[in-house]
Amino acid sequence: MAQMLTQTINTPAINTQIVGKAAPAHPVTDQFGAITGHVGLVATEFSYRKDEEIYGEDEPAEYVYQVVSGAVSSYKLLSDGRRQIGAFHLPGDVFGLESGPAHRLAAEAIIDTTVRLVKRASLEKAAGTDVQVARKLWAMTASELRHAEDHMLLLGRKTAMERVATFLLEMDRRLAVAGMMALPMCRRDIGDYLGLTLETVSRALSQLHTQGILGFSGARQIVLRNRQRLQHLDA
Repeated sequence: MAQMLTQTINTPAINTQIVGKAAPAHPVTDQFGAITGHVGLVATEFSYRKDEEIYGEDEPAEYVYQVVSGAVSSYKLLSDGRRQIGAFHLPGDVFGLESGPAHRLAAEAIIDTTVRLVKRASLEKAAGTDVQVARKLWAMTASELRHAEDHMLLLGRKTAMERVATFLLEMDRRLAVAGMMALPMCRRDIGDYLGLTLETVSRALSQLHTQGILGFSGARQIVLRNRQRLQHLDA
């Protein structure tokens, strides 16, 4: 069961006052925070354990979410039991934006995760009366569409090695700190995102390591030693 946390929001930054939990050391400033702060909406925070479901496929899409800490995967279970991950949502990312009344995919915490959520009806009402809010919501929706198109291309036209290279470059852009990226997802998650088996992902990473393109520092910590070669593989 998720632990409910309350939060108050001010603009332009999101300054938190959280019951039972220390506030982040640095305020979060982003599009989602700017929207909620601009229209005076109050967000709520929930904490989820690793592998805990945030919402299920076909459940009513009543809220829009943002990752505060941790990581979330959105996925669909196929009829034969296989899982296709559509996206990984990292701190600051917004998810759960839907065009219809229900969620098309399920969402699950990859590791212990805290998310911020706002009622969808409140956002839609604000967008109906405030052009600035409507534009920012559209920008976030357009970003999700671009990611979906890129992911479709990756699954449909790229080889296994090209998929792994694309993934590593994406995570390097989104996660890398001081030249190292600490992946919150396991190799099985990566395989479900790339449409590859666990064995294929592990083999590709081993080949990249042997070629000196990347190095390992722990089970999920990766250092890119030759981005140019990796980008060449992705191309």
